[in-house]
Amino acid sequence: MIRLEGVTRRFRTAAGERTALDAVDLSVTAGEVFGVVGRSGAGKSTLVRTINLLERPDAGRVWVGDQDLMGLKPAALRAARRRIGMIFQHFNLLHSRTIRDNVALPLALEGRPRDLIARRVDELMERLGLAEHARKYPAQLSGGQKQRVGIARALACEPSILLCDEATSALDPETTEDILSLLDRLNRDLGLTLVLITHEMEVVRRVCDKVAVMEGGRIVETGATADVFLNPGAPATRSLLAEGEARTATPRPVGGMVARLVFRGQQTFQPVLSRISRETGVDHAILAGRIGRFRDQPYGQLEISLLGGDPQAAIERLRAEGVEVEVAS
Repeated sequence: MIRLEGVTRRFRTAAGERTALDAVDLSVTAGEVFGVVGRSGAGKSTLVRTINLLERPDAGRVWVGDQDLMGLKPAALRAARRRIGMIFQHFNLLHSRTIRDNVALPLALEGRPRDLIARRVDELMERLGLAEHARKYPAQLSGGQKQRVGIARALACEPSILLCDEATSALDPETTEDILSLLDRLNRDLGLTLVLITHEMEVVRRVCDKVAVMEGGRIVETGATADVFLNPGAPATRSLLAEGEARTATPRPVGGMVARLVFRGQQTFQPVLSRISRETGVDHAILAGRIGRFRDQPYGQLEISLLGGDPQAAIERLRAEGVEVEVAS
């Protein structure tokens, strides 16, 4: 659905030329939720704005479906952009217009017939829980309601792609969860391809099928969200995860073998560890742990100390059960 090939974007500043994107390659499959995460200044927002050419790359190609957007003339590019909706951190609503008029704006700008606009707006207002707010103005709504208006407006022209640039960063945790649940439903119900730009690791964990980690204008790691989060390879990924989890050093018991375990899927809820302890005679102490989900996939991470018996035999049994084991000491 989306393919970037060698995309480079440079900006001139008072301090000289700055490279925001450095030969970036990226591929997003139709229907998936793809997260792009990194610290401020990593190039995330520039990257998402190249997908619809709001930022035109200095080099490289941008493909959406079977179209190379870089080769399109202005009229054809405008038509291609109708397939790509976009929502923003600060909503970008017109405060002098009602909620209904904000949602109708893209259709009015296209010159759609009034009756068609009315039907489409009614449908979107109902789907996004905004019907009772139709005659209000943005200043009368909460942050979460404003973002719902932004999403409705982005969906007005029935796009196949929705770009989300820090769409939850201005929201409180409860409202963030509400908006993420909404985006998740839209992806499933409408088959939308979503690209989420965020610096919040929990947003990626909650809704994304795949993730790319950016640092210094480059993608330093990419893959399935579970694989990247559970087995991070790049230092930037490990650093972001450590900050997000606010982990502290775990005291090391004297005489025990310390191992890190990863459980995936329904195995997360099975008594694998206690069963193997009984079978091998190896005791264990849990030093740290986390149970959670990557979208629909449950997972567990444990740091344990293996005591007595034959710890290596216990580790081999765990691996035979499909548990990922890393021996720390």
